Amino acid sequence: MSNPDELLVAISAAVESERSNQMALTVVVGGAVITGRLAPEAVWRERVAEVLKNSDRLGPFSDVFAGPPRAKGPARGEPPTHLHFHLARILQGSLGIPETGGMYRVAIKDVSAWTVGDLTYTDR
Repeated sequence: MSNPDELLVAISAAVESERSNQMALTVVVGGAVITGRLAPEAVWRERVAEVLKNSDRLGPFSDVFAGPPRAKGPARGEPPTHLHFHLARILQGSLGIPETGGMYRVAIKDVSAWTVGDLTYTDR
């Protein structure tokens, strides 16, 4: 979307202000369907940093995510520019990748379609 959807920005802002991770959302980005729960950026960054820190090869990158807050963004009164998914899957046919859910950051301006809720999938 060249102009980010105001409803999607408002949803993201509400997630940021409540520090809640219960908002389920499904988006289409570049033809991929991503479904999962939104998290506030700070919570998402903490979790990614934690996962990286526990990795032998990727540990040094944890500081990038655990670093100081951004100079601008929701914490500074500006509207959110990204959605931060956790427990998310990319849907491919009847398969969700990864099965356990992953951490995805999606630019709101790149979302071409969305719906409230976490789409489920089955292998039946």
